[in-house]
Amino acid sequence: MAEDLIIHTGTKEEQYRTLIPQLQALLEGETDLVANLANVAAALKEQFEWLWIGFYLVKGDELVLGPFQGPVACTRIRKGRGVCGTSWAEARTLLVPDVEKFPGHIACSSLSRSEIVVPLIRKGQVVGVLDADSTELNTYDDTDRHFLEEIVNLLNFPDGNP
Repeated sequence: MAEDLIIHTGTKEEQYRTLIPQLQALLEGETDLVANLANVAAALKEQFEWLWIGFYLVKGDELVLGPFQGPVACTRIRKGRGVCGTSWAEARTLLVPDVEKFPGHIACSSLSRSEIVVPLIRKGQVVGVLDADSTELNTYDDTDRHFLEEIVNLLNFPDGNP
């Protein structure tokens, strides 16, 4: 696939439905995890223009910053801490309409107003999370949850581990 993305300007669902086949083509045959995470983050950033989009990978008892697009970010997050650490601990997607109302929110950027975090689960274990932040309140909804969960399932982890 050429590395040009077709940006769709329809509804959120239409945007995801146009993006996912492009991601599938981009990921097809590529076995390098970092390259794939980087391209997924770049494609999501380009399509949706969110403040920040990227991955944290489980390394020992922490999430460690992986490929991302956006301003500099927190490098390490403990399990159960902030939205990312809570998503990891609970092994579930978290939608946060207003980060100021999330107990223990970690403010990596003061511009972040809403967030979604999707766990990457392989062989029953969380191996990382996809994190997206927006400058607007209430950016993310069940449409984002559905399609971002679908997108993280496209990713292949060697032996189930990052």
